Amino acid sequence: MTRIESDVVEVAKPAAGVFNYLSNFTNFKSLMPHQVTEWEATENECTFNLNGMAKIGMRITDKVPHNQLKIVSFGKVPFDFTLNIHITETGDNSCKGQLIFESDINPFMKMMVEKPLTHFFNGLAQKLKDIPVS
Repeated sequence: MTRIESDVVEVAKPAAGVFNYLSNFTNFKSLMPHQVTEWEATENECTFNLNGMAKIGMRITDKVPHNQLKIVSFGKVPFDFTLNIHITETGDNSCKGQLIFESDINPFMKMMVEKPLTHFFNGLAQKLKDIPVS
């Protein structure tokens, strides 16, 4: 099992606002790095290309209000995965966020994708600070 944990990021926004924003994939486009192209999204599903290499599909399968989103891969993805977004309230207008990725990637594939995925998830975690909620 491959597990990649992003940095834990302090977000100066209420946990409920961050959760509500992330609960809709149509909002994710603003969080994606420039390597993501062909973005398409509905509230609970999205597809995109990463670096022009692979088409990725994701679906929100579980929402624990203001605390966690569980996202799973769907469609023709290079490997199945789960992505959990954890939000921890630290005050009235502050929270912490972290992304945790888990997948059964073969050792060869893991060597190729671990570093870029770690960078990708850390970038997404940093962008939690920029979510437009108050």
